Amino acid sequence: MQRGKFVTGVVGGVTALVAVGSVGTHLLSGTESTTGLDAGSTVKVNGYPALSKDIAQGRIQSRYHPLPWVGDKIEGVSCPTGLKAVAGATLTCRGRKSDGKSVDIPVSVVKATPSSVTWKFER
Repeated sequence: MQRGKFVTGVVGGVTALVAVGSVGTHLLSGTESTTGLDAGSTVKVNGYPALSKDIAQGRIQSRYHPLPWVGDKIEGVSCPTGLKAVAGATLTCRGRKSDGKSVDIPVSVVKATPSSVTWKFER
């Protein structure tokens, strides 16, 4: 009888641990960001307010490989321009994998307001 309770406890504990790990991975591996548009983060691209390419590059590089089991490690992320704060705007940034191969990173604006831009990139 005791052994059955022990096995049930172990199985329940492992199940809970897997569930918490899955939720944590999902939260940490997201590629969507909302960034405020202020004097330090905004540039102009074709006359439109845009998220500075420096901010986009840094965020992509830090979130492309947030956990050892999510995404590939990349470095040297570069974007050609800032990201226009217009819903549907896109651009392609580039990074380098640890083996030296180049990787294209599509970036798009999900939502834009006068004070912020919500954007995402593809892994």
